[in-house]
Amino acid sequence: MSVGRFSTELDDRESKRTRMIPTPLIGFSEEDKQGTLQPHDDALFVTLRIGGYDVKMVLVDQGSAVKVMYPDLCKGLNLKPKDLSPYDSPLVSFEGKTITPKGMIRLPVQTDSDVVEVNFIVVDAYSPYTAIVARPWLHALGVVPSTLHQKVKYPSGGQVKEIIGNQGMARQCMVSAISRRQNSEPSTSAENSL
Repeated sequence: MSVGRFSTELDDRESKRTRMIPTPLIGFSEEDKQGTLQPHDDALFVTLRIGGYDVKMVLVDQGSAVKVMYPDLCKGLNLKPKDLSPYDSPLVSFEGKTITPKGMIRLPVQTDSDVVEVNFIVVDAYSPYTAIVARPWLHALGVVPSTLHQKVKYPSGGQVKEIIGNQGMARQCMVSAISRRQNSEPSTSAENSL
């Protein structure tokens, strides 16, 4: 091997090393709790740019693989049935009811300058929130969510970016869901009286 060739190979390896951007370490500290009401057990709700619009009340659900869009968001985005692709696998709601989706739509979800294409399953069911983003979105972007700190962090361009959650939205959604459930359940007060 000639010295010139060895030098060129070494230069190539060195330039490849310098071009690689190390993945920043993502973590949370006590400082990240500032601005949140503690202690709490609130879900994590964020505002995301979906399909070119800022969408509030998006639930970050790391326990689900299904990204869901509810009727209010469909109407807000002016989606029509013809915009949806067929999707015929039934879903089970939180209440245990089987729901047949209206279809599926692929939309860009933008966080700052990062964009991930997401397949949303469109359902015609009540929800106090507009959409759910789940593990596939989290993994595609490299998101690390923290309900305790009410934020998500993700790597982008060699730095850590964050999206701050909204506890007010989380509490509003919980109250809405509870009051809807109470209004839809038959009264059992006569049955419970002695």
